[in-house]
Amino acid sequence: MLRQYKIAIPNAILLRFTSYFPVRSLGLIRGFCSSPSMATGIYSSSEAFATTSPPKLLFRQLFEKESSTYTYLISDIAHPDKPAMLIDPVDTTVDRDIAVINELGLKLVYALNTHCHADHITGTGVLKTKVPDVRSIIARTSLAKADILLEKGDRIRVGNLYLEARPTPGHTSGCITYVTGDAPDQPQPMMAFTGDALLIRGCGRTDFQGGSSEKLYKSVHSQIFTLPNDTLVYPAHDYKGYTVSTVGEEKLFNPRLSQDKETFKNIMGNLNLPYPKLIDIAVPANLVCGLQGQDSKI
Repeated sequence: MLRQYKIAIPNAILLRFTSYFPVRSLGLIRGFCSSPSMATGIYSSSEAFATTSPPKLLFRQLFEKESSTYTYLISDIAHPDKPAMLIDPVDTTVDRDIAVINELGLKLVYALNTHCHADHITGTGVLKTKVPDVRSIIARTSLAKADILLEKGDRIRVGNLYLEARPTPGHTSGCITYVTGDAPDQPQPMMAFTGDALLIRGCGRTDFQGGSSEKLYKSVHSQIFTLPNDTLVYPAHDYKGYTVSTVGEEKLFNPRLSQDKETFKNIMGNLNLPYPKLIDIAVPANLVCGLQGQDSKI
C-alpha cells in the first residue's frame, strides 16, 4: 500500500565528515513508487520505482557536543530539487543545521529520529516551526508523535536515494536503524545509521524505556551484523572522538556485541550506570516531537 507525503523547503557548520558519493545507475529500486517525477515518499518494501537518473549523495556528519550527538544530513544533489533529510537533529543546533542546508541549496523534506532520546531534546519539532512542510519521522513502536510513523521495511526516499527502516529494539523498545539501499544504483558501500543500538565499540544501555539486553543482542545480530562487512556504521553518539566504523569491525572488535549472548547480557546487567540526568525532561518532550504544549505544530 502506497503511503506518499509531500515535500518541503530548506535551510544549515560544524562537520566531522564530508563527502559526495557518485552512485552507479541501473534498473529498479525495490520500495519506490512508479512515478519518476516524485522527489520524495514513504513506501513499503513491495513497491518498485524505476529510476530515471543516477543519484549523487551529499553527506554531512554534524556534532552536538553537550550530549555528544551526531546529526546526519543526506541529500540527492543530482535531483533538480536537491531534497534532503536530517537524522537525529538536536534542538540546540537546529539553527546551525538550517544554515548548512541553506548554504548548500538543499530542500529539507524529512527530520528523522532513530528513537525517543533520553539525553537531549529532538530538534524535529523546532525544524517544523522554522522550515515549511518538513515532515517528522519516527518508528511507530516508539509511541512518540510524528507526522510519519514507520513500520518494518518502510523506505524513505529523497530524489533517487532511499533509506530502509530496520527495527532494532533493545536500547529502547522503539529503536530503528536506517540503512541505505542495496540496489546497484545506491551508495556503495552501504551506510547504516544505527542510533544507540550499535555504537562504535559499544552500544546503548538497556536498563530504561523498555530496554532489554536480550532484544538488543538479537536486533544487532539479525538486523545490522547481517549487512555486508564494509557497510559504514554511523551511530547517534560517540564519546571518544570516533566518527565511523564498519559492520565488519564491530563484529570483530566490539567488546560487548562480539561476545556470545549470555556474556553480553551479563555485561549489560552489571554496568551500574547513573540515572540519566536529562531523562525526565527529554523523554516527555521527545514523545511530542520536542514541542511540549504545542501539539498543533507536531
